[in-house]
Amino acid sequence: MKQVSFMSEKNNFAHFIIRDFKSDDYEQINLLWKETGLGGSQRDDNLQVINSTLANGGKLIILEHSAQNLIIGTAWLTTDTRRIYLHHFCVKPTYQNKGISHLLCNESIKFAKEKKMQIKLEVHKDNLIATELYKKHGFTYLGDYDVYIIRDLSIIDKVEL
Repeated sequence: MKQVSFMSEKNNFAHFIIRDFKSDDYEQINLLWKETGLGGSQRDDNLQVINSTLANGGKLIILEHSAQNLIIGTAWLTTDTRRIYLHHFCVKPTYQNKGISHLLCNESIKFAKEKKMQIKLEVHKDNLIATELYKKHGFTYLGDYDVYIIRDLSIIDKVEL
């Protein structure tokens, strides 16, 4: 566990802790992900999936308010062994717009740098606050691609080739 002290003219975040995920955190982060729109059964982000990504070189960073023993943010990093993918980057709504997200972003980038891998993320085009945060931290728009996904695996049997 690492105590993080982030100071600015407006904020002192010395009471926040950045640490790695523990299995006991799952219930609290699952609620946080639902509260921030990142959770849901369609994503299939369960404890088994999290542990599998961690076993394969990923990391789930937890931002905790130490005085309240409350998880207020996450950054989930997975890897395909050539890139780090940043998922489920969120801060609890009551803590948003206070500069706290920089703690998670810095720690995520640090992890990618330690792994010597590029870091990639997806952000909704209307999420201007997140887009500005990522730009401030050096992310650039990869505008050549549209992103597609199959979430419902049951349709795979129905797809004709």
